[in-house]
Amino acid sequence: MTKHVKGAEALPLNQIIAGDCIDVMNSLPAGSVDLIFADPPYNLQLKGDLHRPDNSKVDAVDDHWDQFNSFRAYDEFTTAWLKAARRLLKPNGAIWVIGSYHNIFRVGASLQNEGFWILNDVVWRKSNPMPNFRGKRFTNAHETMIWAGKDESSKYTFNYEALKELNDGIQMRSDWVMPICTGHERLKDDNGDKAHPTQKPESLLHRILVGSTNPGDVVLDPFFGTGTTGAVAKMLGREYIGIEREAAYRKVAEKRIASVRKFDREALTVSASKRAEPRVPFGQLVERGMLRPGEELYSMNKRHKAKVRADGTLIGDDIKGSIHKVGAHLEGAPSCNGWTYWCFKREGKVVPIDVLRQQIRSEMQN
Repeated sequence: MTKHVKGAEALPLNQIIAGDCIDVMNSLPAGSVDLIFADPPYNLQLKGDLHRPDNSKVDAVDDHWDQFNSFRAYDEFTTAWLKAARRLLKPNGAIWVIGSYHNIFRVGASLQNEGFWILNDVVWRKSNPMPNFRGKRFTNAHETMIWAGKDESSKYTFNYEALKELNDGIQMRSDWVMPICTGHERLKDDNGDKAHPTQKPESLLHRILVGSTNPGDVVLDPFFGTGTTGAVAKMLGREYIGIEREAAYRKVAEKRIASVRKFDREALTVSASKRAEPRVPFGQLVERGMLRPGEELYSMNKRHKAKVRADGTLIGDDIKGSIHKVGAHLEGAPSCNGWTYWCFKREGKVVPIDVLRQQIRSEMQN
């Protein structure tokens, strides 16, 4: 599928492009991508083979694509691909970069040098990490992700309520406990070996895409590997662009993504942020006769009451003002959300006034 961008060449959506990521990114239309997820080479600097206590060899990351002659060479590579990535992002676009202690601090500095605005660092804590066989260091049980906007003024996507619901109604933290890729999710090549040494779990990309994109957004992965980003993007109704220079990885990714089924439209809808909902002044409830001047409101804790006035304010014992101001004064608190604090009575039942606000919001959205 291709998408035409006004004043630019076609955007190759839902395709895996063969080639060097910097060259390919520089050939794509500027300002055409909503989100970039990047899993660049970690530059592990491995010295010799690593063996388990039983003398079996660990299948470590020793591929040619992870090898650089020096830190300077790695920094030059990082700067070049980040510069190309930033050019592709829309003004309100954002980027996620994942790495280990070997490279993430150098990547973080380069992000800032290139003008990105760091929003969070998120720790992916592995629930089943590989042990430290030599016993000379701590077990390396996490990786770090940096989430950054294109610049300081970017109005990036953050689906706060959706992430909160994913976390059982609790605000999502910046430490995520998830297992590494194992079992049926770990892709194998024709010889039965791991198809890619650093394949990321789909759960990680699911959380990232649900939290920082919307259906229909374009997600670019410049180090596509075996296609985790593309597979999850397809499931979640996002468009993807993958760049991968290794033919073996492209082959595995194409087969994997072809077998993925997109979720239906209803399943793609996530909990909206309350900040994004239309603003409804309390006075609108009075204007529409949903609440009448002189009607009494009751605090949720049943300790206080106040009367509605014609201008949409309340009057209590010795205070008058907004639903928030009066509630805060009566409770002796610095602030109060009047929508969840005040209730009214109908047919003997106590009903939160927020029910009336949601009714108006529903009408505005239909």
